[in-house]
Amino acid sequence: QVELVESGGGLVQAGGSLRLSCAVSGRTFTTYGMGWFRQAPGKEREFVAAISWSGSNTYYADSVKGRFTISRDNAKNTVYLQMNSLKPEDTAVYYCARGGGIKYYSEVAYDYWGQGTQVTVSS
Repeated sequence: QVELVESGGGLVQAGGSLRLSCAVSGRTFTTYGMGWFRQAPGKEREFVAAISWSGSNTYYADSVKGRFTISRDNAKNTVYLQMNSLKPEDTAVYYCARGGGIKYYSEVAYDYWGQGTQVTVSS
């Protein structure tokens, strides 16, 4: 019943910026947090950032802290990931997910996932 669609990915030079968005549609019940994960070639999917339903709490992986910012606009049913100072190591398919809870850092806490958007950072 819930659909998540990521957009905003693309090719960017190292040091550049991208803003990803995730539009959530469909009827949902109660409140949920949102998260961003990424998966690089040959690697397992890893946690990137998460945000509480109210937007008052945000969480980041150490690898992106200080460079990435997660935000949400509940009126638009959209969550964003602003990515600055991008590095080649950030190259991955980025997924947004709905769920949350105290295990925001784990994919098991999320029940709906988007199709992913490719982010490629060149050196």
